[in-house]
Amino acid sequence: MRKASRLFEIIQILRLARKPMTAAAMAEALEVTVRSIYRDIAALQAMRVPIEGGRGIGYIMRPGFDLPPLMFSIEEMEAIVLALALLERTADEELKQAARRVNQKIAGAVPAPLRQAMDNKALYAWGTIAQPPVGLDLAIVRRAIRDERKLELGYRDELGRATERTIRPIALIYYSETANIVAWCELRQAIRNFRSDRVERCAAAEDFFKGDGDRLRELWTRGWTEKAVPA
Repeated sequence: MRKASRLFEIIQILRLARKPMTAAAMAEALEVTVRSIYRDIAALQAMRVPIEGGRGIGYIMRPGFDLPPLMFSIEEMEAIVLALALLERTADEELKQAARRVNQKIAGAVPAPLRQAMDNKALYAWGTIAQPPVGLDLAIVRRAIRDERKLELGYRDELGRATERTIRPIALIYYSETANIVAWCELRQAIRNFRSDRVERCAAAEDFFKGDGDRLRELWTRGWTEKAVPA
């Protein structure tokens, strides 16, 4: 790894770290020697990058430091191209429009060789395109997850029985044929999976579950290997 790339990666590591990072941990992540990390840290500090700490205690970065515009390798550009193409297979219209805007912004910002990686049409995402659900807008679900806001659903279960549910949405799983809402169901008092194509009505509720989303996601991921329980 070239030194310029390594310095950028060190800044990224420290910006994302939630606790002090030792030189040994960064050296292992970047596959370089600890001595190289010490030299790089000193170089960054000389450039007035606000890194604090020292040997044996680890390093942190003071908040508020902004990176220059991102640059990508060819492989990273190919990963972006494929990820954006996969979004086109989903039924989330708002995300698909956002993906197209991302494509345009990146194409306008990167140099010509990387732009060619986006335009050469060599990578494709193939398969069934999910149909948009009739009874809800997935954008409402994503916003409710971010805001930790309850949703009111009119829902039909796998036997076709109509029910009214108040849920606390915590995740969305995108499949080729549909999307599943993972949520705490107040009727069942448990984590349940709601198929978006069985939702007949969806509206944001007045109530929130602020601060409880992470706990519910942890509860869900603990049972990740178990069979998903239908609503």
